[in-house]
Amino acid sequence: MHYPIAIEVGDEQHAYSVVVPDLPGCFSAGDTFDDAIANAREAIEGHLESLAEHGDPIPTATTIQQYLKEPEYAGWVWAAVEIDMTPYLGKSHKINVTLPDLLIKRIDNTVSKQSEYQSRSGFLARAALHELERSAR
Repeated sequence: MHYPIAIEVGDEQHAYSVVVPDLPGCFSAGDTFDDAIANAREAIEGHLESLAEHGDPIPTATTIQQYLKEPEYAGWVWAAVEIDMTPYLGKSHKINVTLPDLLIKRIDNTVSKQSEYQSRSGFLARAALHELERSAR
C-alpha cells in the first residue's frame, strides 16, 4: 500500500517535517529529504504496528490528489511511501482458490521476476489489497 506523505521542506536550521494525513497522529522528520522519507516509513510502520496490536482498523491509503487542494498543505512537497501490509493484517490462513491455468502461469511468472511478491500467495494477497483499496475510494 502506498501512503501519501506531506513534507514541509527544511533548511540549514530546520528539519524536514513529515505528516501522514491518512494516519492521524503519525508524524516524522529528517535532516535531509531522503532522511525524512526513510523516517516516515519507520513512523508509518510503528503506527500501523500499534494499531494492529490494539485491534484497531488499519486506515486505507488515499491518493495524493485528495490532499493537493487542502490549504493546510499549501507549499508542502508530496511523496508516497510503499508499506508491506502483511505484518499488520493478522495471521494468515490457508484457503483453496480455483484459477485458470493461464492465470496461474502468469502469476507465477510475475512472482519469479519480482521478488517483492515472494510467493503466489503474496501476489494474491497484494492483488486483493489493491482491489480493496480501489473499491473503497
